[in-house]
This record gives sequence, C-alpha cells and structure tokens, in this order.
Amino acid sequence: MSTPLIALTMGDGSGVGPEVIVGALNAPEPAAFCRPLVIGDAGRLRQAAGILGVTARVETVDGVADAVFEPGRINVIDPGLLPADLPWGEVSAVAGNAAYEYVRLAAELAMSGQVQAICTAPLNKEALHAAGHIYPGHTELLAHLTGTEEVSMMLSTAKVKVIHVTTHIGLIDAVARIEPGLVERTIRRGEAAMRGTGLERPKIGVCGINPHAGENGLFGYGEEEEKIVPAVERLRAEGMDVHGPLPADTAFFLAGRGDYDLIVAMYHDQGHGPVKILGLEAGVNITVGLPVIRTSVDHGTAFDIAGKGLADPGSMIEALRQAAELSQAQTS
Repeated sequence: MSTPLIALTMGDGSGVGPEVIVGALNAPEPAAFCRPLVIGDAGRLRQAAGILGVTARVETVDGVADAVFEPGRINVIDPGLLPADLPWGEVSAVAGNAAYEYVRLAAELAMSGQVQAICTAPLNKEALHAAGHIYPGHTELLAHLTGTEEVSMMLSTAKVKVIHVTTHIGLIDAVARIEPGLVERTIRRGEAAMRGTGLERPKIGVCGINPHAGENGLFGYGEEEEKIVPAVERLRAEGMDVHGPLPADTAFFLAGRGDYDLIVAMYHDQGHGPVKILGLEAGVNITVGLPVIRTSVDHGTAFDIAGKGLADPGSMIEALRQAAELSQAQTS
C-alpha cells in the first residue's frame, strides 16, 4: 500500500514554519511513512534551506497529480502570495493572508479526497486578523472551511493525551461557556478519537474547574456539580470508562504513569501547560471532529528565532507521523 498523501501548509511565512518544514522533510523519517505536499511559497522554502545550510530541491507543482516523490525533492503548490523580501519575525498582513490561503487550499484538497490528511505549520493570529480573517486559530478556521459546527483540540504526546472543552477564549468566558452538553460532546469526540487509534475502551479522566475539583464545595461555587458531573454520570451510565471531576494537578500525573488514556481539560492552559512541560518537540495538536484529519506542531510562529536556523523540526516530524497513522487507521 502506498503511503498517505499529506497536505503540509507552510503557515506564516515570517515565522519558523518554512524552517521546520525544510528541516523535517530533509530528515529521513517522513519519507518512510507519508508523501508530503507543501502548500506554501517555494521561494521562502529555498530561503529556509539556505538558512539551515541544507540541500533541498524545492519544485513547484500545479496539483497533486504532478508531484514526484523522490529523495531530496520538496513538492510545493505555490499560489504566489509572498514577496521575496518578506521580513522574518515580523507581523505582516500579507503573510497572514497567505497563511489563510494555504489552509483553504489544503482543506479543498482534503475535502475532495485528493490528500488523506492535513498537517499545519503555525500561523500568527495577529497577522491573520490584520488580513481580515477573524478566527482564533487553525482549529476554528478549519471548522469553518469544512462546514463543521463544533470541533475539539487534542494534544498528543507519547505520555499524555488531552482534549479541551474550551480553547482560545479568556478564562472567565471559558468557565461561563462550560456546560454539561459541551462537556459530554467533548468527551464523546475524545473517546471516538482514541478508539480510532485502536483502543477499544479508553479510560478517560475529566478535570475539574476549581482547585481540588472544588473539594466538595469548599472552592468555587459548585461549578463541578453543575457543569461536569451530569455529563460524566450520563456517559458512565452508557458504559463509557470515564472518571471525574478530578483535581487537575494530579490528573496529569496519573495519566503520565498510565492510569488514564485521555485527560479532558476544561480550558486552554489547564491542558497545554502539562503537555508543554514535556517539551514542544514532543507534542502534536490534533483537531478532533473534522471530516478530515488534521495535525499540527504544538508551537507557535516563534518570531524571536525565525530566520535564524534555530527552530527544531521534531514536532513537525511527529505531526506528520501522527497524520499518517491516523489516515491509515481510518482506511484500515
């Protein structure tokens, strides 16, 4: 069986996306498990190769059918949206618009079945907004492009996997948004995603909102009982192996030692903090609930080091690996 085709978006051209893509595709691993087709700017990728001091044949192609996969070659669909003198490490509406278009083209390829998955390099939200594309991030943008009403963000590492009930909103707004229906739907998406990896009955731990998960009403105003417990009880009654609300400060430790296959975090930093302690190169971001497979690096555009040859391609290699594994599991 041929390896899956993956649309690899370049993200914001002013950030580290071009460097981590060239670094990843210059490594031997990706060619063993996927056929990556970059959606981005060929000139910028050549600049990145020069910065990294690596030899890479960056070849533009008109479409998937024109891509040739051989050692040392990087295939790129280039819509020609970036100027050659685009500065590194600066917010640019031009780069923000290009990043949007790369994702839009990748979504079209995935929705039409021309590629089996999407893998994304980071975009910059400020640049995206400056270009008039008002989305909190990739997750919400892809939901819009694929006509999906609700999706979830999952972070995946070898030791811990976490899905988020809320993501890119302020903490006060996140607590207000959490309600039993949203918690239940998030857990269901997470459970389905874990079963998609081959786990027949994943064990799921659900974090509380307050310290010590409220400690029986001592902390907070009964948010756990009101917003989380009804969802957990309903799913347990159906036979799902779900537990909580758990104190978040111990839930991730328990998952790390193998007690849980998946942790459900209530808000962005509750889930992201523990994962990023493991190292940015270890984490992969997966959008759960889309009609297409999408993975991403678990780091941002890193403007402070962009264009300096310092970016680590490890997370990109792992994101490509997980995109390939998910697409193969879906078709098996």
